[in-house]
Amino acid sequence: MRRGTVALAGLLFATTASVSGPAAAESGRPPGEPGDVGALLTELRALHQQTGAATEAFNETEERLVEQRAEVDRLTARLADTRSGLADARRTAGALAAAQYRHGGAADLPPVLRLLLTGDDPARALHDGTVARRAASAQLAEISRLTEAESQAAGLAGEATAALDEQRTLVERQRAQRDEAHRRLDEVAGLLAGLDEERLTELATLEERTTAEAQREFLAEHPPTDDRPGSAAGQRALDWALAQRGKPYEVGAEGPDAFDPAGLAMRAWEHAGATVPRTSARAWERLPRVPLDQLQPGDLVIYHDDASHIAVYAGEGSVVHPPAPGEPVAVTPLAVLPVQGAVRPTTRA
Repeated sequence: MRRGTVALAGLLFATTASVSGPAAAESGRPPGEPGDVGALLTELRALHQQTGAATEAFNETEERLVEQRAEVDRLTARLADTRSGLADARRTAGALAAAQYRHGGAADLPPVLRLLLTGDDPARALHDGTVARRAASAQLAEISRLTEAESQAAGLAGEATAALDEQRTLVERQRAQRDEAHRRLDEVAGLLAGLDEERLTELATLEERTTAEAQREFLAEHPPTDDRPGSAAGQRALDWALAQRGKPYEVGAEGPDAFDPAGLAMRAWEHAGATVPRTSARAWERLPRVPLDQLQPGDLVIYHDDASHIAVYAGEGSVVHPPAPGEPVAVTPLAVLPVQGAVRPTTRA
């Protein structure tokens, strides 16, 4: 692929309807042929979003898998503790039974005859018998409780293990979806590589104009408030994210040498003392939301209706993120993708 083609492919995914359906229809060529620029751009844009969504789905499944494994470990430990307690209780019960056996059949005699035959102090014998009966009763109750607990723990552990197997299957499915999206993306990038320099320049100019227009519309509706000072934590997160510029996009990467969008956001705020979910969808769901006209440096901007992309707000209407597969961490206009909203992490006390 020629120098600059990969960068162009990464930028063109934001191109909107101005280069879609009608242009393809007018060309008279089937979608996918090198000359069908409108169809190629539309497919490229869709594939970038699909790849990001597949990556986020893969990351989300990985997170659920980690949680499921922790639950399996917890239930397995609970089962082991219950079985250990049950074994101790059964040993104690066996010792009581052995003690009764060693006293011959005295335990089965009426209390008055046992007193006459033992020759022990009557008061002590009555006390010991009462204690023994209470101990035996308590031990039987403990055995019953632990037996029921063992059954419940074993059932829960079995359910957790079954769920873990389902999660592993889901991970493989998501990985296959991610790999398929990347394969299709490579196909479209290959078609773009077949275009001549004049057409590439034309497409780049069109993309820049479209992005600039989207940016103007966004800022007109949500004027930036950069005159307001942000938090020290937000600035630390932004400074750290900016220091990663130039590092490559890699699916599932959390640094230090490569990142995906959510991995960069998570690590940036980790260095600022806050916990950010591993996926942009979880960040959108769990973190405090902030109006788009009140953005501060370090805030996290969420993109697409499915919240499948995330970027760190850099101030003055820009964000830092790896924009798409094949694109390194960079500062871009905030409106380079359809904006869903924004969230603001909170630092630990």
